[in-house]
Amino acid sequence: MNIDMILQYYYADIENQRSVSANQTTAVLLALLLLLIGARAAAQASASRPGWGPPRREATLDSELVHDLRHRAFLYFLEQADPVTGLVRDRARTTGAAESAPGRDAASIAATGFGLTALCIGAEHGWISPGEARRRTLTALRFFAARAPAVHGWFYHFMVAQTGERKWKSELSSIDTALLLAGILTARQYFRESREIVALADEIYRRVDFQWMRNGDPYLLAMGWTPEKGFIPQRWDHYCELMILYLLAIGSPTHPIPAEAWYAWSRPPITYDHYHYIYGDRPLFVHQYSQAWVDFRHRRESRPPYIDWFQNSVIATLAARKYCIRLHSRFPGYSREVWGITASDSVRGYVAWGGPPDDPRVDGTVVPCAPAGSLMFTPHISLAALRTMKQLYGTRVYGRYGFADAFNPNTGWVDSDVIGIDQGITLLSAENFATGDVWKWFMRNANIGAAMNRVGLRPESGRASDSRGEARR
Repeated sequence: MNIDMILQYYYADIENQRSVSANQTTAVLLALLLLLIGARAAAQASASRPGWGPPRREATLDSELVHDLRHRAFLYFLEQADPVTGLVRDRARTTGAAESAPGRDAASIAATGFGLTALCIGAEHGWISPGEARRRTLTALRFFAARAPAVHGWFYHFMVAQTGERKWKSELSSIDTALLLAGILTARQYFRESREIVALADEIYRRVDFQWMRNGDPYLLAMGWTPEKGFIPQRWDHYCELMILYLLAIGSPTHPIPAEAWYAWSRPPITYDHYHYIYGDRPLFVHQYSQAWVDFRHRRESRPPYIDWFQNSVIATLAARKYCIRLHSRFPGYSREVWGITASDSVRGYVAWGGPPDDPRVDGTVVPCAPAGSLMFTPHISLAALRTMKQLYGTRVYGRYGFADAFNPNTGWVDSDVIGIDQGITLLSAENFATGDVWKWFMRNANIGAAMNRVGLRPESGRASDSRGEARR
């Protein structure tokens, strides 16, 4: 029996009997005293063991921060989704104020994929009713199944939010379609009792012609296609956010590509301050996006060098933090607890920056979704960074939708926008850290597990991935 149970019985007696005897009071106080003595002894006995002991006040503050951060990020997808198409706007003001300037009507299919997942999260937490979340999901799925412009099942990167028209002559994007599909398939499992949602999700996935996107290559997928120029010459040929695209392609029920495609893209290694990992590009998001949905924990490739992709992202995050710490002499705003660079807005516009290796474009800007997107990998250091940013800069950087997309503590610049995909990785990573639910829902799609098995990413028994930010170096 714990303290709460003792007090519950005690207060029940008070309520039922309106009074308690002196003997009852003495017994309760004695029981409480014995429990407190036992708790103190247990705490002293475990004090020498790392990670054990009573919860700190910081843990409570972190729980409140994670909850608030998730709820505010969810609001973005609730308020910035068009009611007719379900498309989610690419960006919005930090205040949520409506904007009519040119370009502010642009929606992103990747943000929409995050948004469909956000509806599942919101329904699970009671931030939106299950019926309303289902209705919004159906709006988006009906639009993509019947009205959205597409070629061979692939969708345009940017669309006009209200109509779905192609925006800015953007490309049919293979990776952004994959992120959209991730959200669609998550919703398929969360709302699996809805026959229409399941049928529409299946229809949209089955239409995507992954073989066509190879454009003659036996394994590698093109980055996209435009009606004006045809296929984009660049291919997804080296490690980055591509993993979810290839798993969807290999697991496709209608147009699968060979499992050998998984090993056709290169895995360039990097060593930075004794951190050894597979490097794809400077921005930290390349290590985060696929794993927002795909649960790589306790899995390792079956071929040399037997990569554990979850652990690889843990180490990449630790190296990214170390990179910021080393920049402290040039940009004092960076520190052990204020760090994070990934593709984001800047005072000069949008920049796909990061590090390591050294990026000469870095100017001291902090991007909160970098540590937030790694909450599922390194919660200890990510939470410390987010907590410190909020404590130091408060409402200047933390508003209706959570953190502004970026800010520069060295110059005082604060972005006036938030960006949908950055809110998305913040929300999904925080949810996976707190509950693991996004992983659970997405991995219920049998095609994904089958694809992972086909490429040799089978579960390992008796091995736990280190997700606490203390990876082996």
